[in-house]
Amino acid sequence: MGGVPRPSRAELAAAKDRTIPDVLAPGLDVLFCGINPGLYSGYTGHHFARPGNRFWPALHASGFTPRLLRPDEQDELTGFGLGVTNLVARATARADELTDDELRRGGERLVRVVREHQPRMLAVVGITAYRTAFDVPKAVIGRQPTAIGDAGVWVLPNPSGLNAHYQLDALAAEFRKLREALR
Repeated sequence: MGGVPRPSRAELAAAKDRTIPDVLAPGLDVLFCGINPGLYSGYTGHHFARPGNRFWPALHASGFTPRLLRPDEQDELTGFGLGVTNLVARATARADELTDDELRRGGERLVRVVREHQPRMLAVVGITAYRTAFDVPKAVIGRQPTAIGDAGVWVLPNPSGLNAHYQLDALAAEFRKLREALR
């Protein structure tokens, strides 16, 4: 993982509530939005950093990146027209530690970020968090019927290794549908 030593339990616990900077640039093709950083990401300062998280492999397998990037290479994303943010900035051990109010406030902030940076597509990774943040309880994976300004909205499955509903191949297939929709 880019030379970052494996954190101890105490180091992970100390990462609670830390934030990581967004990876943003104006006019991206896709702004990916996670739910919130896990403790491993809070510890490293990198998005989707926990070993076993399938964001980076899915990004590569779907053709968004020409090679498999490591979390510590996240700043290279903008060169591929991609960015990353989170609905909620603070790191937690599990996404279910977030309140519905936090998710809704995160959705409001996300709308401001999208309006400011104007990506072609916002891709939220995590259907349950998306439903809560944007008050669309029946939303499904894929393109959403709403937009934020000129940006389309797409929902992808959560790439966490804890999401047993999607194995890497199925996850990459959903990411690929998004990439193909941008053509």
